[in-house]
Amino acid sequence: MTNDVALSSILAHHARRSSAQTTLAKTALVVDGVSISYDELDARSNRCARLLAARGVGQGDFVTLALPNGLEFYETTFAIWKLGAIPNVVSAKLPRLEMEAILDIVQPKLFVGALPEASIPVLGPDQGLDLARYSTDPLPEVVSPHWKAITSGGSTGRPKVIVDAMPARWNPEDGFLGQRPGDVLLNPGPLYHNAPFHCIFTGLFVGGTIVEMGKFDALRALELIEAHQVNWVTMVPTMMHRIWRLAPDTLSRFTLPSLRMMLHMAAPCAAWLKEAWIGWLGGERVWEYYGTTEAIGSTMISGTDWLAHRGSVGRVREGYELAILNAEGKQCPTGEVGEIHFRPEGGPGSTYHYLGSTSRRVGDWESTGDLGSVDADGYLYLSDRRNDLIISGGANIYPAEVEAALDAHPAVRTSAVIGLPDEDWGARVHAIVQTVEGAVLNDAELLDFVAERLARFKLPKSIEFTGEPLRDEAGKVRRAALRDARLGSGAAPG
Repeated sequence: MTNDVALSSILAHHARRSSAQTTLAKTALVVDGVSISYDELDARSNRCARLLAARGVGQGDFVTLALPNGLEFYETTFAIWKLGAIPNVVSAKLPRLEMEAILDIVQPKLFVGALPEASIPVLGPDQGLDLARYSTDPLPEVVSPHWKAITSGGSTGRPKVIVDAMPARWNPEDGFLGQRPGDVLLNPGPLYHNAPFHCIFTGLFVGGTIVEMGKFDALRALELIEAHQVNWVTMVPTMMHRIWRLAPDTLSRFTLPSLRMMLHMAAPCAAWLKEAWIGWLGGERVWEYYGTTEAIGSTMISGTDWLAHRGSVGRVREGYELAILNAEGKQCPTGEVGEIHFRPEGGPGSTYHYLGSTSRRVGDWESTGDLGSVDADGYLYLSDRRNDLIISGGANIYPAEVEAALDAHPAVRTSAVIGLPDEDWGARVHAIVQTVEGAVLNDAELLDFVAERLARFKLPKSIEFTGEPLRDEAGKVRRAALRDARLGSGAAPG
């Protein structure tokens, strides 16, 4: 803790260090080809903090941030920390009903983004134009009690918010997941997801330079890595697949000599794709991370280690313990599949708390909801992801949430949502819909209806209508059986 710096002053810390070491201002961000120094980002976020304070934001308050990737996202996030408040990041494209459900849980002091006819205070995109009238002078140092609050879909169909237990402080010499102080990092992912938010901001905490893509494009990602001599990047397998699908003569132009680490996470990676990347970049540069937003535990593995332990997601990281438990909560023998549980060094509840949900615990152990096994050397192998959870393009999609939106249509009696294999996305959302007797409903009409209630990435990519009951007398749906039936039939409907 003695070396930690409050996030409210960490930009100034790096601005001072760079000015003491060189006459060139250290670049914090590259956005749309424009470089923003640490000094500039600090000054801009000071102004923004005073604007937020004028709207009533103070220490310990939640501020819901619904902005696209860009300079405004970064400066507003640091402004929130400068007031000791807690950023609750959400997609700027969330449908109204989903946004309202989140706001009902969080009860933020302020919403930053577009939200017409809101019942809470809103700072809209056009209301920050008077930012220049606020001072760029430093603010008093203050520490937020929680450095982030990430929104996630819920297994019950209602969203939940994962409030990180870590106060807003960081050791500027402590690189996260293989990052090094001063690295150049590429951000190809949406910042409202936990992995990009966590990894990219910790890159700034250690004085790195962030090259912000805004929106992922396979060829442009390679061009940016080369042009800016990027050292570190995190991707989801969908991005890896899209890069690998580039024409061979295009791909052969890039060896990416500056890239020390490509870390993939958030979804299973096909073995052939991982092998291809290892063959291209080398096993020492391709890494995989497995963990949770709740930070209850995680594993890591290099490409070199993966080749020796093919299919593993690595060994548990320092500061955590791993257990494979059976249905009775007992430890499984080596090699036997059970439910994956972690325990952080500080014990249960030491890394996060939920708003809008409860934890799944067996004693001091907390479940990830995934199934797996551990070999004699302590390497973890995933047997399956959560029975219900669909991971599409690295995003978590809970079937209950999609089903609730489908079932709201007056012509729908009930629905069941499953994930089916997809070469590009890893999994696609497939909806099986039982309509009300005599009702006429088509794909386009139902999708238009659901699009008003769910984020775009959660929308079904295929719909199958059926007259057969989908639930038993207790109202339970056997999603695994429905999925197996469709996989067994060769080609899924839709």
